Amino acid sequence: MIDRNFCLSAGVLSFAGCLTLHAAGSEKKQEKPNIVFIMADDLGWNDLGYTGSDYHETPYIDSLASEGMIFTNAYAAAANSAPSRACFMSGMYTPRHGIFTVSPSARGDKRKRKLIPIENTEDLRADFVTLGEVLKSEGYTCGHVGKWHLGDDNDGTGPLSQGFDLNIAGCRAGTPYSYFYPYCNKKKGACHPGLDEGKEGEYLTDRLTDEAVKFMIDSSKGDKPFFLYMAHHTVHVPLKAPANLIEKYQNKKKGKYHKNPVYAAMMESLDNSVGRICYTLDSLGVADNTIIVFTSDNGGSEPVTDNFMLRGGKGMPYEGGIRVPLIVKWPGHTEAGSKCEVAVSGVDFYPTLVDMAGGKADSSLDGEDISCLLDGSEKKFKDRDLFWHFPAYLESYKKSGMDFRATPFSIVRSGEWKLIYFYETDTFELYNLDKDIMEKNNVAAKYPKVADVMVKKLKKWIADTGAPIPVEKNPYYEGGL
Repeated sequence: MIDRNFCLSAGVLSFAGCLTLHAAGSEKKQEKPNIVFIMADDLGWNDLGYTGSDYHETPYIDSLASEGMIFTNAYAAAANSAPSRACFMSGMYTPRHGIFTVSPSARGDKRKRKLIPIENTEDLRADFVTLGEVLKSEGYTCGHVGKWHLGDDNDGTGPLSQGFDLNIAGCRAGTPYSYFYPYCNKKKGACHPGLDEGKEGEYLTDRLTDEAVKFMIDSSKGDKPFFLYMAHHTVHVPLKAPANLIEKYQNKKKGKYHKNPVYAAMMESLDNSVGRICYTLDSLGVADNTIIVFTSDNGGSEPVTDNFMLRGGKGMPYEGGIRVPLIVKWPGHTEAGSKCEVAVSGVDFYPTLVDMAGGKADSSLDGEDISCLLDGSEKKFKDRDLFWHFPAYLESYKKSGMDFRATPFSIVRSGEWKLIYFYETDTFELYNLDKDIMEKNNVAAKYPKVADVMVKKLKKWIADTGAPIPVEKNPYYEGGL
């Protein structure tokens, strides 16, 4: 684990010396930028210091935010992990790849479900041309470290089959088998690939960072740019962290909204990882030619964090489930400390990164190239609508008083307006996010013309994408048909 004062430690100074010597001895001209994409798991919109947390300590992520551009209206393309990651890797919305949720789609008490949900696809099919495959064709060495959640290498749907030259830990599992070595599920006899060896007490976030650092060092020895997909399991449950970090936050005054010492310890470990990655890039002498993206796969999980001032959390159609932090640092392009308020989605990363790498993304993608926003040229970006589709059920957390976090829904966001359509009741809610970010006031009755336009936009999108709609009644529903 990296110390908060790691720049002063003898071990890291020695490591830095090796990196500096390596960089000095292998200077080369490389036109294409390296890309480091860091995705946290279940990180809430306000979990970071720069977004308002007064309990979590994230100085390295905050520093990255001050050096790059932050997006205040950034969205995951889905409210939970697997579909969000599939959208990122494919550049397409959920109806295109069929991964709508974390399987199965029929979750929760079947007596409470009014409809038969649409069957879910668990893996990202091999016939999709992934972001990794395109960047590899553009001359990149591609490395995946951490959570994949879209299939396994042994059946052709893991990272090594989807364009990556290296896969550390990536498999079908959405939850880490263990946060401490050995990284295995003894009952299932399953382990995260590439993490067979380790030492007692080793923490997963630290180990994944070790592997990411090694990949960057090894890749920088060649004459090709590299793409690192650093996909953390942190801060996904089960909440586990090194004892010394937990003790630190147990002895710290609780924040106004954040109070969980184990979660805070995991946040610090995540922050340390970002610090180590940035430090490695600096030491290798490649920081000025490296794009860094930091975001989350969905909103924060409500039982373990507070998404204030957003409504709801992970899995839900409200802002707390889909709005996420986003930082992009692109040296020579993004202005330090700049801010962008344009609404962007997880499907946008694919075409954007391909463009930044000098390639051209396929026109069939749902995402848009947002690279002009990084130069501050918002006027060049054409307004468009964002969509979400969830034809499934997601059970609620215990003690919440609700049966479900989510029943089948679709969403359209158009400018300041957001409409959520609920299929069980054939009803919708309309919010003006500029005036009501907390989504307290459903103004559908007040603005029927706006609602009508929004519904028409949503229906057209559903037709264009072939989004499957759950219409079959559930015979087990206790409320009757």
